[in-house]
Amino acid sequence: MFDLIVIIRTTGPGNIAAVAEALDRMRPMCLAEDGCVAWEAYQSQADPRQFVLVERWLTRAHWEAHGEGPAIQDVYLTEILPRVEREVHPSVPVQSQSVGVCA
Repeated sequence: MFDLIVIIRTTGPGNIAAVAEALDRMRPMCLAEDGCVAWEAYQSQADPRQFVLVERWLTRAHWEAHGEGPAIQDVYLTEILPRVEREVHPSVPVQSQSVGVCA
């Protein structure tokens, strides 16, 4: 499995609704892609400008192919990315790691 955490924060309060709506439209598109096991977007209750995407793909290759699909090309790059700052974190579940070792 290839897990990914993406933290995005809107660059202005006027962008919150547009980003939330675009993320909501992306979910079924991503879930329909080959190799997508799970894809969820969360909005922080403490800071509504912050969103967290939690993605699980069968392999890193599936995730990389996702970058060429309509969810990324037609929604993320055009409607979300111009309105946010982001951090991308390929991740592993804590229980699958050796103590003190990061991939």
